[in-house]
Amino acid sequence: MKYLSGVLLGLLCFSSIVNSQEVSPKGEANSSQFLAQMSAWLDQNVATLQDNYMWLHSHPELSFEERETAKTIAGWLREAGYEVTTDIGGHGVVALLENGTGPTLMLRTDLDALPVSEQTPLAFASKVEVDVPGGGRTGVMHACGHDVHMTNLVAVARWMSQHRDAWQGTLMLIGQPAEEKGAGARAMLADGLFEKFPKPDFALALHVSADSPTGSVKLMAGYALANVDSIDITVKGRGGHGSAPNTTIDPIVQAAELVMSLQTIVSREVKPIDPAVITVGSIHGGFKHNIIGDTCHLQLTVRSYGEVVRKQLLDAIRRKALAVAQSYNAPEPELVFSEGTPSLKNDAELAAQMRTLFERTIGAERVGVSEPSMGGEDFSQYGIAGVPILMYSIGSVNQDRLSRYTELGVLPPSLHSGVYYPDFEPAIRTGVTTMVAASIELLKKRD
Repeated sequence: MKYLSGVLLGLLCFSSIVNSQEVSPKGEANSSQFLAQMSAWLDQNVATLQDNYMWLHSHPELSFEERETAKTIAGWLREAGYEVTTDIGGHGVVALLENGTGPTLMLRTDLDALPVSEQTPLAFASKVEVDVPGGGRTGVMHACGHDVHMTNLVAVARWMSQHRDAWQGTLMLIGQPAEEKGAGARAMLADGLFEKFPKPDFALALHVSADSPTGSVKLMAGYALANVDSIDITVKGRGGHGSAPNTTIDPIVQAAELVMSLQTIVSREVKPIDPAVITVGSIHGGFKHNIIGDTCHLQLTVRSYGEVVRKQLLDAIRRKALAVAQSYNAPEPELVFSEGTPSLKNDAELAAQMRTLFERTIGAERVGVSEPSMGGEDFSQYGIAGVPILMYSIGSVNQDRLSRYTELGVLPPSLHSGVYYPDFEPAIRTGVTTMVAASIELLKKRD
């Protein structure tokens, strides 16, 4: 009942937006034709989109295992009239629709889900479970909104195919695997994404926001999401009996000192105006009360924006680890740096253009400025490959629910939470409307 009431509230809000704003398919002011057409199209198609969304939500697949998800998305895009290629960089999907001469626009969605057990009240909640390394089982859930992203892409694909008289150029749709591992974009590019297919002139993606109201959009120019690096450190010592620590080199004591020493990198070495985070998320050493082991294992996540600070952090972590080992006369520790996800930098010109367009389309009062986040997103890889990119967010929780959380004095469930769920219909209406408007603006039909 709460879910349905949220949908109805979002629909009322969206209807007021449609009735009060005017924009043409070319992005020009003083015409209500586009929004009236879009609203009517969504009225006719939203039930099918909801069915698509519910199927995707109840059939989640983990990173690099998105076989059925990719197959389903590819099938829907073929039905919409696109030339579809599968198995790019794993289970990646590429769909092309050529519509005369003009620029190429890439729209990207992510396909993968998370190892999170769903705890929502939804009737179509995921019941999928998988085995985890080391034993045990976990649920699998689209706790990050990728099911909304996929449904949005399919909806935009259908609209653009059915309204080819409104635009000109090539539309390139990407279903990308393994975003949650920060590896899917890199895998698709390594598999020749921009050699086998046209290199786009622009690339757009959207992401749901768990704490913004449906009907709203946020975007920003410049750095929006962080570099993400993972580091495994194995501190080495010499084991022995806990009653005779003088005969050992205790790796747990070394690790404890290292954890504290690492905290001074951000507080005392990085400029205060440069965002940086070093978090030790896991530490494991020893097996019994009275035994000092030989090793202790730490796992770190490191966040930054620019490459200079990124290198500064990684170099300092290595220096600190070596210094602690030397101070204990211990063997040199082993450090493994996993290839990280680079920071996402939205193109300034594209962001400004889309902000103006979105304000005309849904109203300036509903278009906000995103706050930079230390989260990561491998959509950044396409920007590094030389394509102007923009990722923007859409509100996914209706104001009624957000107000209730405020009354209770609690924060809304975040993305990656087992209790997060979007109010689908008002969210998808905003997502489809803004992304279609953006597509038409960037693929303007020339007179």
